[in-house]
Amino acid sequence: MYHHLQYYGYFKAQRDSLPNSATHQHAWKNNPRLVLNGSFGERGDLIQDPLQKEKLLWPTCPSSALHRQIDAVIRDSSMLASLLKSRQLLHNELSEANSRLREPRDLFAFSSGSGPLQAPRWPIECEVIKDNIHHIEGIPPQPEYFYQPTGNEKIPEIIGEEKGTVVYQLDSVPTYFSSSRVGGKRGVIKELAVTLQGPEDNTLLFESRFESGNLQKAVRVDTYEYELTLRTDLYTNKHTQWFYFRVQNTRKDATYRFTIVNLLKPKSLYTLGMKPLMYSQLDANTHSLGWRREGKEIKYYKNHTGDGQPPFYCLTWTIQFPHDQDTCFFAHFYPYTYTDLQCYLLSVKNNPVQSQFCKLRTLCRSLAGNTVYLLTITNPSRTPQEAAAKKAVVLSARVHPGESNGSWVMKGFLDFILSSSPDAALLRDIFVFKVVPMLNPDGVIVGNYRCSLAGRDLNRHFKTILKESFPCIWYTRNMIKRLLEEREVLLYCDFHGHSRKNNIFLYGCNNNDRKYWLHERVFPLMLSKNAPDKFSFASCNFKVQKCKEGTGRVVMWRMGILNSYTMESTFGGSTLGSKRDTHFSTEDLKSLGYHVCDTLLDFCDPDQTKFTQCLAELKELLQQEILKKFNELGQDMDLEGSWNDISLSDIESSTSGSDSSLSDGLPVHLLSTAHELTWKKMDKKKKKKPLQTRKQRNEQYQKNNLIREFKSTEDALERAGFASTLQKPPTFFKNSGNTSSSTIKNEKPWMNELNGRDKGTSSLDPPKATSSIPTKNKERMQREKPRFTVSCSPKRSANTSQESAPDRKPSWSRNRFPATKRGCANMVAYPSLHVYTYP
Repeated sequence: MYHHLQYYGYFKAQRDSLPNSATHQHAWKNNPRLVLNGSFGERGDLIQDPLQKEKLLWPTCPSSALHRQIDAVIRDSSMLASLLKSRQLLHNELSEANSRLREPRDLFAFSSGSGPLQAPRWPIECEVIKDNIHHIEGIPPQPEYFYQPTGNEKIPEIIGEEKGTVVYQLDSVPTYFSSSRVGGKRGVIKELAVTLQGPEDNTLLFESRFESGNLQKAVRVDTYEYELTLRTDLYTNKHTQWFYFRVQNTRKDATYRFTIVNLLKPKSLYTLGMKPLMYSQLDANTHSLGWRREGKEIKYYKNHTGDGQPPFYCLTWTIQFPHDQDTCFFAHFYPYTYTDLQCYLLSVKNNPVQSQFCKLRTLCRSLAGNTVYLLTITNPSRTPQEAAAKKAVVLSARVHPGESNGSWVMKGFLDFILSSSPDAALLRDIFVFKVVPMLNPDGVIVGNYRCSLAGRDLNRHFKTILKESFPCIWYTRNMIKRLLEEREVLLYCDFHGHSRKNNIFLYGCNNNDRKYWLHERVFPLMLSKNAPDKFSFASCNFKVQKCKEGTGRVVMWRMGILNSYTMESTFGGSTLGSKRDTHFSTEDLKSLGYHVCDTLLDFCDPDQTKFTQCLAELKELLQQEILKKFNELGQDMDLEGSWNDISLSDIESSTSGSDSSLSDGLPVHLLSTAHELTWKKMDKKKKKKPLQTRKQRNEQYQKNNLIREFKSTEDALERAGFASTLQKPPTFFKNSGNTSSSTIKNEKPWMNELNGRDKGTSSLDPPKATSSIPTKNKERMQREKPRFTVSCSPKRSANTSQESAPDRKPSWSRNRFPATKRGCANMVAYPSLHVYTYP
C-alpha cells in the first residue's frame, strides 16, 4: 500500500474534483518543462519509443485541506522530491508542488490534452526511409468510369532479370518475426535505386520502404517498360495483391508500361474495368488534385510459366505522366496508413466537444508493440438505469491490412457519429459504440495484404487461445465477451474490402431460431434502400460455411450476437443506379459510413412499420429464390405449405471470399516449436505405455525375464558351436537380422510385439519358436537349463492346429535373476511369461 501511494503521490483525487483540462491548456503550452512537443497533431511530432515515454494526465486539484497539509510540510520542490520520491507530480516554473498527476503508463495512447504521436514500430529487419509521405484527399472533378477493353490489349512477354536490368530490389527477410523497433533496421539506409548517370538518364527511381508500401523488385526490360514483383506478406510466401510504391525522374511525353508479374488470384476486378490509382505530387501542390484512376491497355492474364509451379497472374497497363521530373505514386487502392489513423484520433482527442463523449483507450499492443486503439462513443447518461439500458454496437476494420476500403468507411462513420447532427446525438443517446478502427496495425505498417506479423490471417483466428501470438484478436474477442455480460450487443460489423465483386454488400449468418427467422437480413435490406446506388442486397450472403468458423462474424454470432456481419466494399466501383460503371472514391466510401448510422436509426425505430415491411419483402424474395432453385432442378413444389421450414443454407451458394486454409494454422514463429512437440508426441507413442497397476508391472517384469533368458540361451548356443543349427530366427523377431548386433538394434519392435500379447495381436508363438531348433539341441538346452520353459498366456487366443501350453506357474524362486547379473553389460536375456508376483 505504501508503494501504491508513493506511485500516485500519496493521494488520489476524487473524480468530481477533476476540472476541465482546457482551463490549464494555456499554462501547459507556456511551460516548456511540461510540454513534450510544441506543435501537436503534425506528422513529424513522433515519440521515438512510446513504450518508454511518459504522458500527461488531466490536471487534478486536491482538496484544500490536503493542499494546506502539503504546503505546511513541503516548502520547495527538492524537499518534495526527497520526501515523496514520485515522478507523478508535476511542477511549475516557481518550483512549487502542483497537484496535477501524470497519467499511468500504457493506460491511454494519447494524453488527454494535446500530445505527440506514437511512432510506428517496424520489424528490425525492415529498412525505412526518413521521407515524410503524405497525400491530400482530393475529390475527382468528374466520375471515373471503368476501363472498356478494346480487345487489342498487348500481352507482354515476361523477360525477367536475366535479360533485363534490376533497378530496385529489397533484401530478403527471415522466416519469422523476432523483434521490432521504431524506425526499423538500425544503421545507414542503403540506396536501392540505381544511380543516374546524368540529366539525360531517364531510368525511373523506385521506392517502397515507407509506411504501407509494397514493391519487392523492379526490372527494366525496355526504355520505358518495367516488370514489377510485389513482396509477399512478411514471413509468408503468398498474398500478393496490395501494391503501393513511388517513382521519380518521370518524363512527360513518354508512354510507360508497368507489368506486375506475381499476382496469385485467378479472378480480379481488373478484368471488369478497374484501373490502378496514380498520385502526382506536382498536381497535388499546384492544383490540389489527389489520387485518380489512370491507365490504358489494362490487361489481367495468366502467366504460363510451364515449370510445374503454381501459375502466376500478371497485370499490365500503360501510363503517361503529367509532368517531367515529377514524383508519382501508384497504389491498388486509396492508402490509409497507421499514421493517418493516429492524426485523426489525435484531432478527436483534442476537440473539446468530441472528447466529452468519445473516450480513446488502448485495447492492447500488437505483436510489434504498436497500439491497437479502442473508442467508446456514447453520451453521458443521467441515471445508472439509463446507462444500463443502452444497447451496444461493435464496429471494427483493417483486420486485413491491404483492404484500406474498410478504413475509409470507418472514417465516414466516425465523422458522422462524432458530429453535432441531431441524428448522431440520438444514436449516442441510445447506443454505446465500441469501435476498433485498426485491428492489424503491424500489417498496415509493413504493407501486408492479408496477414499479421505472425504470418497468419487474423480473420481465421477469432477463436484463438494464443494471446501472445494474436493479441489484437484475443483482446477484441474478450472485450466483446465482457460487453455481452453487461448489456445486449445489437450489431457487430467488421469492415473489409473485396477484390472480385463490385458494389458493397454484407455477409451475415442465418438464424436457426424460428422466432427471429429472417431478422438478420433486415438490416442489409434497409441499407440497400438507403444507399441504392452503392449497396447490393442481391450480393449479400448469409450462409455459414465450415471454413469460415474462425472469422469474426461467425464467432460473434455464436457468442450470441444475432446481427453479426462482414461488410465487403469493392476495390472497384458500382454497377447500380446513378453510379453505374464508375469507380468508388473515398467520398463514396465515407458516405456509406453515414448510411450505416442512418440505417441503425431505421432498424431501431420504435415505429416498427419499416421493419415489418422489410420482413414481408424478405419472405417474398425468399419464395422467389426457392422457386428458382426448384425450377433449376426440374422439380415442382407447393409453397403454400411449410415452405419456411426449408434450410436457408441449402438455397444460398457459398461466399466468394478467400480460402481460409491459405492462412490457417499456428503462427510462423511457433512452427519450429510445434514440430518439436509433434516429434516428442510421436516418440511417446512409440514408447511403452505407462504402467498403472501392480498387475501390469508384474506382467511386464515377466516379459522382460523371458527376453533376457532367451537371449542368454542363444548366446550360450553360439559359444558352444550350435549357432549354425538355427534354421531361422524366432517368429517374433520379424525385423531382426541374422547377427547379434542387428538383433540388439531392433529391440523396440520386439517390445511392441510382446506388448501386444495381452491383446491377442502378437505374432509370438512359443511352440513354433522352439520347434525350429533340432530335437538334440532342445534336449541339450533342457539339460543345461532344466527350469527354462516357454508357455502361452491363458488370455492368448489358441491356435486350433496345435496344442496350447499348459496353464501353470513355474517353480523357480523370485530371485532367479539377481540384480548384479541384470546390471552386467553382456547379460542380455529374455524372461519367461509366467513367474510369481513381483513385489
